[in-house]
Amino acid sequence: MTPPADPTATETAAPSAPTGAELRRGPFRPGERVQLTDERGRMNTITLAEGGEFHSHRGVLAHRELIGHPEGTVVENSAGFRYQALRPLLKDFVLSMPRGAAVVYPKDAGQIVTMADIFPGARVVEAGVGSGALSISLLRAVGDRGRLHSFERREEFAEIARGNVETMFGGPHPAWQITLGDLAEELGAHEAPGSVDRVVLDMLAPWECLDAVAQALTPGGVVICYVATVTQLSRTAEALRADGRFTEPDASETMVRGWHVEGLAVRPDHRMVAHTGFLLTARRLADGAERLAPKRRASKSEFSQEDLDAWTPIALGEREASDKKLRRAARDARSLAERAAGPAGRDPEDGAPTGASPTGATPGASVTAPGRPEVPAPHGARAQEPAQEQEDRP
Repeated sequence: MTPPADPTATETAAPSAPTGAELRRGPFRPGERVQLTDERGRMNTITLAEGGEFHSHRGVLAHRELIGHPEGTVVENSAGFRYQALRPLLKDFVLSMPRGAAVVYPKDAGQIVTMADIFPGARVVEAGVGSGALSISLLRAVGDRGRLHSFERREEFAEIARGNVETMFGGPHPAWQITLGDLAEELGAHEAPGSVDRVVLDMLAPWECLDAVAQALTPGGVVICYVATVTQLSRTAEALRADGRFTEPDASETMVRGWHVEGLAVRPDHRMVAHTGFLLTARRLADGAERLAPKRRASKSEFSQEDLDAWTPIALGEREASDKKLRRAARDARSLAERAAGPAGRDPEDGAPTGASPTGATPGASVTAPGRPEVPAPHGARAQEPAQEQEDRP
């Protein structure tokens, strides 16, 4: 005879699936992004919709040929051209999503996650949210029980990033918070001293934030800086050494070269993704500890005005994104996020995402804006035009 259940016993609930996991499995659904690849390897990314169609110079493909079918399906359009349909991988999504600033390439995002040791449950701070590409990788790494606090100076970039993140995860991510403002000024007001495990700086002048970073990082914590030029790399490294609270910095760059493999014809590709940026990594020392470093002296360690001028936005060839382009990218990102959320994430009366505030903020990605500068400059790299939905970038 089975003994009666103990009414005081607490039932252990099965852990729920991580945010966004259900979007990576099962048949295609309306609102999903689908990557179509033709027989020549050309890719197009579309968003499925009831009654929708994909038009090209080679005919028309009705979305109903994909909705309800499993991933990996091969379909024909009205002219008999065939496409294989797959969900975009993270690297594909990043290169085709709406953008307001240049994205962190997948090869660098992967290195950042690994070299900074971003682990599940980690408390991570990010400066320069850009278009949200790196934020997506960091959120995947910290998981639902971790925490990613992103600081962004420009509200338009924050809107674009929020839309892209919600498209990837099917809605707000519970571990994400965005704060509008300068990290050097706002970090201490939001994060207690020694409470942050990792800090990722993707910005023009990381050395300006090192004091705030050192106060927030826990002993042994990692700071990793993503910079574009040699001058930025040198000045950031010297600033880390001069601060005295970090280990000897380690610098590197990542290059990816594909290979052509067909029978016995095996050779490197003629094109490659070479330099995109430098990564500089250091760790927080315990308070009062002395940095151990090689006993060497650089021939020159002081920066002249000419050196400082070399990293300005004009010298780097950067251009300010127009308000029109940013508004368009924000609209595209928000539209894709609402489609990805599906009927379950909409208010049945007005069609707006449930829980959305008048400013577009969502519970899983809160936004605060204390002390936002009147004329903000972007944390991240060069502003670019938003990607087209119907065609992927090379």
